[in-house]
Amino acid sequence: MAPNRAPLHTLIRPNAGRIRRTAAAAVAGLAAVSLLSACGYGSKADDKSSDTKANAAATAGDPSSAAGGAKLSADTVKIGYFANLTHGTALVGLQEGLFQKELGATQIKTQVFNAGPAEIEALNAGSIDIGWIGPSPAINGYTKSEGKSLKIISGSASGGVKLVVNPDKVASLDDLKGKKIATPQLGNTQDVALLNYLAGKGYKVDASSGAGDVSVVRTDNKVTPDAYKQGSVDGAWVPEPTASKLVTLGAKVLLNEKDVWPDKKFVITNIIVSQKFLKEHPDVVEAVLRGSVNTNAFIKANPDKAKADANEAIKKEAGNALEPAILDPAWSDIDFLDDPLAGTLQAEADHAVTAGLLKKPSLNGIYDLALLNKVLAAKGQAAVADAGLGTK
Repeated sequence: MAPNRAPLHTLIRPNAGRIRRTAAAAVAGLAAVSLLSACGYGSKADDKSSDTKANAAATAGDPSSAAGGAKLSADTVKIGYFANLTHGTALVGLQEGLFQKELGATQIKTQVFNAGPAEIEALNAGSIDIGWIGPSPAINGYTKSEGKSLKIISGSASGGVKLVVNPDKVASLDDLKGKKIATPQLGNTQDVALLNYLAGKGYKVDASSGAGDVSVVRTDNKVTPDAYKQGSVDGAWVPEPTASKLVTLGAKVLLNEKDVWPDKKFVITNIIVSQKFLKEHPDVVEAVLRGSVNTNAFIKANPDKAKADANEAIKKEAGNALEPAILDPAWSDIDFLDDPLAGTLQAEADHAVTAGLLKKPSLNGIYDLALLNKVLAAKGQAAVADAGLGTK
C-alpha cells in the first residue's frame, strides 16, 4: 500500500468514471430490470411521503410522543436509508409507523440509497436531514467537511456482513489471490473492510482502482447476484440480504465479519444528522431518536413480526419480497441496538488508513449522543458512550 495515498474523499470522484466502466465491463449484458425482480431489493432513489400505517399510529395517543397535535419545529423531515436488512430499524420503524407516531404533524419524506457515499452527498446537499448509514461513509463525510457536515447521533445495527465465494473457485481464505471479489461501492463500509482484511493477509491491492493480487470489483448490490451467476465475480464482501442471496445461488460463507471483531460486535449502521438540521430542529431529531429506540425495542420483542415488516418494506422499494431462504439467515445475523459501538468506529477509521483510502483522520466531535441519552434516560436505560469522540 502506498503510505501517502490521497484521502478517500479525493479518491472517489477522480476515479468515478473509471470505476463505473470497470463495474460495467464486469457485468456487461446483465439486464437491470430482471435483476431487480430476481433479487427482491435494490437502490431505487425515491423521495416520497411516508404512506404506511404511520399516519394512523400518529394519533394513537401516546402522551410522551408528538402525536395528538403537538407541533414540532419542522413541517417535514427527510430521512435516508438503504433497502438492506442492516437498515432494519428504519425499515421496521417506518412500516410500523413508530417514527410518525413520535413526529406527530411533522411529515416524513424518504429516499433510498444503494451505498453510503451517495447518501453523504444527499445530506450535504440538503436532500435528506437524517440518515441510516455505515461507519466508513460517515467518517469520510465528517473528515471531508472538516467536522462541519454531520454528527452521529445513535447506533442502529451490528453484524450482518459476510464474505461469500464460489466454492469451486475459492477453497479457503488463503486462496483469494487472482480472484475477483465484489463490494457495493468504492469507499463504502464493506469496501473498506475487505481492503483492510486483504492488507492484513499480505495481499497488495490498489485501493483506488481495485486492481492487484485480488481484484476488488465495485458492483451495485442488486447487480452482484447476476454478476456471480455469470462468473464476472468469484465472491463478494457484502451486507445482508445480498450475502444470503448469493448463498442460495451456490456460494458458501467463507467469513462472517463479526468473527474478526472483539466480542463479535462492530457498528454496521449508524444514524447521522446534518449539523444544520440538528441545530435548527433538535425537537424533531429527538422525536426520530425516540422512534428509533422504540423500534429497536419492538424488534427485540417481536422478532418475527419485525422480520416480516422489513421484508414488506423491501418489497415496496424493490418490487419483490425476500424468500425465506434468504430472509431468515440474513435477519438472524443482525443485532439491532441503540449503542453506536463508538470504539469500533475508530477501529474502522484505522482500517481505511491501512487500506490506503484515508489519511489518519481526527474524529473528535463526530458524535453527539446527548439527545439519544436523554431518550434512554427517560426510559430508565443506561447512557451509551462516545469513546472520547463526543461533541467538541
